[in-house]
Amino acid sequence: MAVLVIVPFTLASIRHLVVRSGRPGWLCRRLTTRSRSSGLGLGATATEELHVFFNANKRVQIEQRRTQLVLRDDDHAGAPPRIGIDLDGGTAVVQQQR
Repeated sequence: MAVLVIVPFTLASIRHLVVRSGRPGWLCRRLTTRSRSSGLGLGATATEELHVFFNANKRVQIEQRRTQLVLRDDDHAGAPPRIGIDLDGGTAVVQQQR
């Protein structure tokens, strides 16, 4: 059980030293870039997975964050449109807010 804490702590310490020193450059770039799918760095992803191992409720939070990244966010969702543009007729109608 101690290995689950000691190994990630050691890897995080090595990562910290590499990022602070900037050498080697390719490894520093790899460790500081964010992944496309989750938007988190490599260290944050590993830490979250370790957290999931100890607390299963964290998996729900990670899935919710992943779902929020996929969902579309409309400012005017459900509201009637205030702007009507007719490209064929060349007219635009703007209604005032009440």
